[in-house]
Amino acid sequence: MSVAEIFDTMAYGPAPEDATFVRDWLGKQDDPIGLFINGTWTKASESNPIDAGNPATGERLARFSAAGKTDVDGAVGAAKAAHQSWSSLAPFERAKYLYALARQIQKSSRFLAVLESLDNGKPIRESRDVDIPLAARHFYYHAGWAHLVAQEFPRYQSLGVVGQIIPWNFPFLMLAWKIAPALAAGNTVVLKPAEQTSLTALYFATLCQEAQLPEGVFNIVTGDGETGRHLVDHPDIAKIAFTGSTSVGKYIRTQTAGSEKTLTLELGGKSPFIVFDDADLDGAVEGMVDSIWFNQGEVCCAGSRLLVEESVAEAFITKIKRRLETLRLGDPLDKSVDMGAIVSEAQIERIRAFVNRAQTEGATVWQPDNPAPTSGYYFPPTLLLDVAPSFEAVCEEIFGPVLSVMTFRTLPEAVTLANNTRYGLAASVWSETANRALDVASRLQCGVVWINTANAFDAACAFGGYRESGFGREGGKAGMLEYMAPKDEWLSAATPEAVSNSGPASSRSLSDQIDRTAKNYVGGKQSRPDGGRTRHVTDANGSVIGRVSESNRKDVRNAVEAARQAAGWASATAFNRSQILYFLAENLGYRESEFVDRLKSSTGITKKAAQQEVKASLSRLFTYGAWADKHDGVTHTPPQRNTVLSVNEPVGVIGILCPDEHPLLSFVSLFAPALAMGNRCVIVPSERYPLVATDFYQIWETSDVPSGVLNLLTGDRDSLAKTLSEHNDVDAVWYFGSSAGSKMVQENSVGNLKRTWVNLGRTRDWASPNAGEGETFLRRATQVKTIWLPFGD
Repeated sequence: MSVAEIFDTMAYGPAPEDATFVRDWLGKQDDPIGLFINGTWTKASESNPIDAGNPATGERLARFSAAGKTDVDGAVGAAKAAHQSWSSLAPFERAKYLYALARQIQKSSRFLAVLESLDNGKPIRESRDVDIPLAARHFYYHAGWAHLVAQEFPRYQSLGVVGQIIPWNFPFLMLAWKIAPALAAGNTVVLKPAEQTSLTALYFATLCQEAQLPEGVFNIVTGDGETGRHLVDHPDIAKIAFTGSTSVGKYIRTQTAGSEKTLTLELGGKSPFIVFDDADLDGAVEGMVDSIWFNQGEVCCAGSRLLVEESVAEAFITKIKRRLETLRLGDPLDKSVDMGAIVSEAQIERIRAFVNRAQTEGATVWQPDNPAPTSGYYFPPTLLLDVAPSFEAVCEEIFGPVLSVMTFRTLPEAVTLANNTRYGLAASVWSETANRALDVASRLQCGVVWINTANAFDAACAFGGYRESGFGREGGKAGMLEYMAPKDEWLSAATPEAVSNSGPASSRSLSDQIDRTAKNYVGGKQSRPDGGRTRHVTDANGSVIGRVSESNRKDVRNAVEAARQAAGWASATAFNRSQILYFLAENLGYRESEFVDRLKSSTGITKKAAQQEVKASLSRLFTYGAWADKHDGVTHTPPQRNTVLSVNEPVGVIGILCPDEHPLLSFVSLFAPALAMGNRCVIVPSERYPLVATDFYQIWETSDVPSGVLNLLTGDRDSLAKTLSEHNDVDAVWYFGSSAGSKMVQENSVGNLKRTWVNLGRTRDWASPNAGEGETFLRRATQVKTIWLPFGD
């Protein structure tokens, strides 16, 4: 075909990328490629190598080792031995290593892009123009944090050895997302790449050698799920950072329950792509292509649910069909190809099964008649029309190039449909009306919202999900904090076990008082327990000084329902929340002597100690009254033409189970930050000294706290903790009790992957401004939503 004919037909010609130099490198590697442990290549202890295949052709590219338990032990041991010296390096020295790694990535960028496309099946233009440059950006960005860590995070320290497990859809980019902040914070790393796509991770090990990264700081153990299990279960791992399926994320949550391992889980998604009638439809079509057909739809935040306003639905769907007919499927190394190969035969069969079941349910399947190679794993871009919100393909993550299409008529209906999912990773909103787009963004229950754009990422901007899309953030300051822990957060002493107050009354029981049974506090009013049962409360000498309700599952249900119905508190102004906290302090001040007497009689502490605890509680209320309108997020300016807002949103409904030590101060220290940040709470006060809290709800009643925002249930701490942690309308549980209770809470949280904050039987210095209040509490009470706002014509 001549140049003139090409200009006449506008047909694409082949633009092959040369892969000879990558294949030459692969041919020189050991068979199988070894593990990278303590700075050297090591043979695996077991002989069960895994094939690395090219999904575009089915050819075998190489073989790599599968690490067994002994190998994982060796890698973790090497990382543990290296941690002390690495974490104690001067910040500038660590920064130089991260900078060197960024430069190595840039110098090897074409090699990495070709290797990634061969191994994963994604188009070379995506790996070349998106994945590899963004990976280098992560190392540059975190080199800066490594240099600033001491002055910007003075009260934090590294965690230790971090185990990282990454998926197959963005192998090298996910490696950079994980490794760069971990190393910048002073941790050492053991990485397990996906068994389908390990080659770029193994090549990165050679870059670490060239950058002269100290031995043991970074280690790679390749293998399958069994290798990952060894890493998750290893006692010397301080943190697991996992990106992958929700089912595996739930497994990891269960396996690590009761341990001191921290978690970052970035899991599945079913993201809505919302198009209003005033949107630039042509721009939205291109955004739709980037959202669901980018990387063959193998993207956790892919906009797989199109919600389009009914008045423009027909025109928009016609434009999508016309655009899909121009997409080119083919060899990922062809620079003019739009969609490459699905990663494996198993994944393509999964996608095909979803589409077939959707058709059985009544969906209309539309696919363009685009040519595709006859060998390899290719699946055409697919529309599912005439679907309902209950269809499996609408509810479940397909992880392929399949788009479900639904319509809406009003903004509230669009928001309801968008939030009708157990996931909450991302969303894309298209409207030329800025106030409409921002209004919708504020209502969406997800961690990232793109306005008039899609799949925009940057190392400075936090990424992560709500609900069953996981918890924790990657990128930005929020991502750095995931790899550090506050210094001296916990005291070594175990929390005293609660003393049962449900036994026989002392002989010195109440004799001359009218009934002193304190009720629960639910939905803004006092309420009797469902079971009609109460328990004695004794003073420090064992004398009965009253009774409290013995709450049960139904009481928890009622309290959670009341909290859910108080959702308006989340949208109350921060100024309003601060005023209520100051009002609470004012009313507590009026009754200071009463609470001093209550603390003295209940706990047996001196009058001076009781006065100090009440004054400290007053101070805490002032602290969070001050923070209520100041812990409000930041604005980022990434390299793209975007303004990016990181907004601190309330978590939702929080179950709070208070400790016995400092029963007033710890109670106030826990509910006040949750209240300040817009959460609603179901609170179980000290099991041993509950009257301190039941006295306090009288202050709630007189301080303009809206009904249902703060609810209080008394009774057995662990029984109520079990019910709250199992309840799928509870978004987080804060538990301060025994180590066994902490493990139980984390195990039971997997139903909806609620966030947990547990003490593992330890205590903290509630009277200390460092341990008893501040940023740690505010971070636990919020979750970051990242909103991308592009600008320019």
